[in-house]
Amino acid sequence: MFDSLSSKFASAFSGLRSRGKISEKDIDAAILEIRQALLEADVALEVVEDFTRKIDAQSKELLHTLQAGTNQSQAIFDVVNRELTEILGGGARRIRFAKKAPTVIMLAGLQGAGKTTLAAKLAKFYKDQGETPILVASDLQRPNAVNQLQVVGQSVGVPVFAPEPGNGVGNPVSVAKDGIAFAQSKLHSMVIVDTAGRLGVDAELMQEAIAIRDAVSPDEILFVVDAMIGQDAIRTAQAFLNGVGFDGVVLTKLDGDARGGAALSITAITGRPIMFASTGEKITDFDIFYPERMASRILGMGDVATLAEQAKKAFDGDSAKKLEDKFIAGEDFTLDDFLEQLEAMSKMGSMGKLLGMLPGAGQMKKQIENFDESEITRTKAIVQSMTPLERRDLKVLNGSRRARIATGSGRKVSDVNALVDKFTAAQKMMKQVRNGGTIPGAPPGMGGMPPAMKKSAPPQKKKSKSGNPAKRALENG
Repeated sequence: MFDSLSSKFASAFSGLRSRGKISEKDIDAAILEIRQALLEADVALEVVEDFTRKIDAQSKELLHTLQAGTNQSQAIFDVVNRELTEILGGGARRIRFAKKAPTVIMLAGLQGAGKTTLAAKLAKFYKDQGETPILVASDLQRPNAVNQLQVVGQSVGVPVFAPEPGNGVGNPVSVAKDGIAFAQSKLHSMVIVDTAGRLGVDAELMQEAIAIRDAVSPDEILFVVDAMIGQDAIRTAQAFLNGVGFDGVVLTKLDGDARGGAALSITAITGRPIMFASTGEKITDFDIFYPERMASRILGMGDVATLAEQAKKAFDGDSAKKLEDKFIAGEDFTLDDFLEQLEAMSKMGSMGKLLGMLPGAGQMKKQIENFDESEITRTKAIVQSMTPLERRDLKVLNGSRRARIATGSGRKVSDVNALVDKFTAAQKMMKQVRNGGTIPGAPPGMGGMPPAMKKSAPPQKKKSKSGNPAKRALENG
């Protein structure tokens, strides 16, 4: 979403870094470029004015206080990073849990914002953390809303309280109240109430949302907003804040190609934090919103923290330990191990998204966009078409075996050969590192195996010295 904005921020700072000593005129030029970029990204004018005023004042003050030899452009970059983080909310805000279960979360927002799918994502997120959520179907207006909630609830293994069929039938306030009572009787620790939306803010929508709010006294009201609707998101949020009130914001469709103004404006305008972000269609494309991480991505520094968290979730601890033990023991890395790693990578989601979290990803935009996501699937198909023996020992792969593997995976023999060649090269490199060598192309001191992981050489037996003085003299040289 922020690709265009990131590239323009990069351009502004590139101009500053190219200068030896930065003047106030250089800062003015960079801020003008940043201001233009924010306006083009559909950020609210008042937010842009406040942001640029702050970085202008702080940056120019720095010029007069920095000691000689200090990297001026980096100091100004730090100012922008800090203020951008503040615009996005300053720090992550977690759900406030009720002192006595269940914790009640009410979702509000316009139709089409993605509330129903979001309800399932939120339930799955907290179910994975040990909570026992239940979904309550209080959207009785939108066609098939109740059925959709039941389907997504089933997909994540979370029960759905849905006593009414919906499609205009039933009382949403009664359903919400009865849902809380049911959750208490079944000892659920969390209730997520899905409410009706409209195509626009209207009096009927507000009154229904207010009635549900008053009936269930939620611990948190989350306003769900489509990040792709730009300035309309701000107007809608303000209307809901004045009418129903809400405690936090959930941004959906952050993986879209919109300009991102909603994300950069909504907290500053409403005074409410962005608490969660939905970044894709998959149920797992959902997480807590970290302002500092989003600021880092916008400024081209990547999001290594989120990447590490996703890797930790995807890679099984026992598998990683087993692989490390094999490496230390000197055993070969096999195609079975490789397949296991590919499966884990697939759990982490789109490779394009993962690559986009790396520092400097903006400079690799074309390569990331052209990355063939299906290549991993094709590679897995080749490995899965091999027998256990073939995966353990590539030396048995003669011509007929390779032809069979190619047919079984729907690939060409040349594809099988290419995979085998690359894997054999990787095996050799791992052996070289394990034996204390270096990785080709690695900086000095960076390519070898850590001393603690090297296999210690067996102790040498001490030779006994001859008792004959003449022989002993020869032994001693």
